[in-house]
Amino acid sequence: MKEKTSIFNKPGFQTLLASVLCAVLGIFLGYIILLLMNPEHAAEGMFAILRNFFKFAGNQKKLMSALGSVLVKSVPVILCAEAILFAFKTGLFNIGCAGQYTVGIIASLYTALALHWNWFFCVLAAIAAGAIWGCICGFFKAYFNVNEVIAGIMLNWIALYVCNIVLGNKTVMDTTKSETHNVKDASLLPAFMSEFFGKNKYMTIAVPLTIIIAILILFVLNKTTFGYELKATGHSKDAAKYAGMNAKRNIILSLVISGAIAGLAAGLYYLTGIEHYKIASSVPGMGFSGIAVAFLGGLHPIGTIFAGLFVTYITQGGQYLNTNYYNPQVADLMIAIIIYLCGFVLFFKTIMSKPVSKLGTAPADTKKNDAENKAADKKEV
Repeated sequence: MKEKTSIFNKPGFQTLLASVLCAVLGIFLGYIILLLMNPEHAAEGMFAILRNFFKFAGNQKKLMSALGSVLVKSVPVILCAEAILFAFKTGLFNIGCAGQYTVGIIASLYTALALHWNWFFCVLAAIAAGAIWGCICGFFKAYFNVNEVIAGIMLNWIALYVCNIVLGNKTVMDTTKSETHNVKDASLLPAFMSEFFGKNKYMTIAVPLTIIIAILILFVLNKTTFGYELKATGHSKDAAKYAGMNAKRNIILSLVISGAIAGLAAGLYYLTGIEHYKIASSVPGMGFSGIAVAFLGGLHPIGTIFAGLFVTYITQGGQYLNTNYYNPQVADLMIAIIIYLCGFVLFFKTIMSKPVSKLGTAPADTKKNDAENKAADKKEV
């Protein structure tokens, strides 16, 4: 008779529990920080962050509009996490996601503001740019055995400086404000359920497309021969080569697909018009936040969606803090702590997956080994 497995021993449940534990621990540490800064208003501040847009519960239109904004702002975080997850599942650590996201910004905004392309072609340009940037990293990894982390970091900074140069053009940027012009007309993504979300004009097809991409990643990795080959190459390049797979091609393809998803993240975000690109001195944090979100989501494409929504929800909650008592960046500090704790998701999961034996009782395997040893000793005698 097949032995029933406890729900606590199931990998999926352990991952979920580990992720929730990290999130709760991060919120608790955030509360401790609020207490240290201003004990009198700590509870009020934490409540404001966690309540977020629910403060508009009495106004349906404002509530739904604020919810829509959280969904829109979660899109790039989720897709960058999906990009990192895809590469990680194929044995690669794509820390170059930030650079691929940055070239996606270049392609989408330049084609929209300087060339006035239709949104569809602007999105394709962003995907192509991210894919090319991923391909460069993959090429060096496959043919010269350059570690993808080192190559990715170098390409991140190159992408940032190229972005500042290309988008610093007067046709694209308002030089008085050092930020890009508004995306207009045909270059804007089509609206999606805008009326339902309190006439939020930033609610576009970016939201459903993000969910579709996550489902596609899940299907490709788990249900296709192509996905199996990519994962097999990542686990053992030599074994994959021995099995007749083209290991070098698979490495490049993994980073091309990962880069394309990161480029798509930039296109689907900036073509909503919700934010302008500003001349920056550091690489966009979106690519690095994606690492944490991927792990917080248990390295599962669907789990990553919920993790991305949670991180965005807490980040956006900071704007409702009373600035008379706290700096709004306290919410960012909380997210930084949660992101740091995300690295412990696998650690907590490992602890939970260890078999726990009753006090004074040896595990079944140990008993079996002892019995075998005793039998062997009797034979020798």
